Amino acid sequence: MGVNGNLMTVAFDNPISQNEVGYACRGDLRLKSEVIRIRGKNAEMQVFEDTSGLRVGDLVEFSSRLLTVDLGPGLLTKIYDGLQNPLPELAEQCGFFLQRGTYLPALDRKTVWEFTPAAKVGDVLRAGDSLGTVPEGIFKHRIMVPFRLQGALKVEEIAPKGSYDLNKTVAKLKDERGVAVDVTMVQSWPVKMPIKCYSERLRPEEPLTTKVRIVDTFFPVARGGTYCIPGPFGAGKTVLQQITSRYADVDIVIIAACGERAGEVVETLREFPELTDPRTGKSLMERTLIICNTSSMPVAAREASVYTAVTIAEYYRQMGLNVLLLADSTSRWAQALREMSGRLEEIPGEEAFPAYLESVIAAFYERGGVVRLNDGSTGSVTIGGTVSPAGGNFEEPVTQSTLKVVGAFHGLSRERSDARRFPAINPLDSWSKYKSVVDEKDVELARRMLRDGNEVNQMMKVIGEEGTSVDDFVVYLKSEYVDAVYLQQDAYHEIDAATPGDRQKYVFSVIVKILKTKMKFENKDSARKFFQQLMQVSKDWNRTAMEVPEFKAIEGRIEKMLAEVTDYA
Repeated sequence: MGVNGNLMTVAFDNPISQNEVGYACRGDLRLKSEVIRIRGKNAEMQVFEDTSGLRVGDLVEFSSRLLTVDLGPGLLTKIYDGLQNPLPELAEQCGFFLQRGTYLPALDRKTVWEFTPAAKVGDVLRAGDSLGTVPEGIFKHRIMVPFRLQGALKVEEIAPKGSYDLNKTVAKLKDERGVAVDVTMVQSWPVKMPIKCYSERLRPEEPLTTKVRIVDTFFPVARGGTYCIPGPFGAGKTVLQQITSRYADVDIVIIAACGERAGEVVETLREFPELTDPRTGKSLMERTLIICNTSSMPVAAREASVYTAVTIAEYYRQMGLNVLLLADSTSRWAQALREMSGRLEEIPGEEAFPAYLESVIAAFYERGGVVRLNDGSTGSVTIGGTVSPAGGNFEEPVTQSTLKVVGAFHGLSRERSDARRFPAINPLDSWSKYKSVVDEKDVELARRMLRDGNEVNQMMKVIGEEGTSVDDFVVYLKSEYVDAVYLQQDAYHEIDAATPGDRQKYVFSVIVKILKTKMKFENKDSARKFFQQLMQVSKDWNRTAMEVPEFKAIEGRIEKMLAEVTDYA
């Protein structure tokens, strides 16, 4: 055996397979590894732990299994590392410093679940069909025919309604060859293989309401779609993801911290249990799962964390649920790929990233989507990934590779974040291929106003405000009005933080009316004063609930102000 960082070269005698898991042994220490390349009688393996102390001649044991995750009830509310070790239990056993070679069961096998059968003896089922359900939080967790089984399977026995642990056999099936299969509530699945136990894959068309106005109206995300959030350090990527995870119209949120700094991850771990779920009024963690792999952890585990998260997302999709997967940050994952590629001495691509970077990123995002299950219900996985390009350079390979496969691009701007315009999504650079919650013609009018206002602003920076006409100055003021009143949101205000789709449609129709209104002003000072007053009234409107009389009263004030400048002769 040879060791180079977290890369091992191993000589083997018996047949092994790509992505097979092995354990590098040094005394009582067993370090989990994965085969990433086979050449003749030698295999190269990436080790998911620190390799200090391993030497030439140490033994490697192969497991004859691929890198898998356990799927079953009890996943929600959990915090795992990239290899699906439960971190709270790991910390309890190891203390403040996690010990190498310590691996714990992902699910507590002794926990008892209330099983209700859905299938009957004699039923003919396929992989992914429901055998029964157990309650998991607010959801009915389906116990399904294991995804690995093929063909038609006949139910020979099914457990009656009652309380069982995860080791209990709840069903006995017989396949087409007459082989009997015992089914428990838990099953394993290789993380790098998509789960395809559905009847049809559908096109993502239904808008996913995130209650972030600039996203839902201007750069929407579809349920089952994909999007990316590139931006420089400090531009608000993590905050935007947390807002989305709290208010998005989805059933389950999975956060994959694949290489973010430990400080940001700790903040997420502390805040999420304290956040109130707007849907249930309980803790947001009750329908959230966190895969935690910080930048201080071994680089190989970053890749595992991404695939672990998307496999669990597909598992809950098979129950007919809508899942949102947030990966933060895919740049750190790509850097791990670059490091492994360098140690494998592969021919480098642009900026030393592997030449296959684009296909790896595409394969990850393609695991999102909407599917029709065998029982006719639908489920979805929506994937949103942040990208951290060095210096905010969107031309670098990870951002460009991601843009080729996603359906929406939410580019964060350093200038907007410095100006405290949050969310700092640049409305001039961002785009989306999905359908908006409001009329597309109205959105295009607002986009055109933002572009025209930016041109006037750039012109004023050169020739000064006095060099522009009053009409051009009004165009600039209208664009600033849209930006300040609609694109920006106060994440700390209980009403303005989340704007439902019906409210967005209503408010945006009023804003479009303002943009279409031909206004007359004596001079630029009177125009500026009017828009400052209109802006303040509109911000008060944003902070007022639609159900209270004050909402209509403020709308009346806006209409009255508009009539005064329209009638001016």
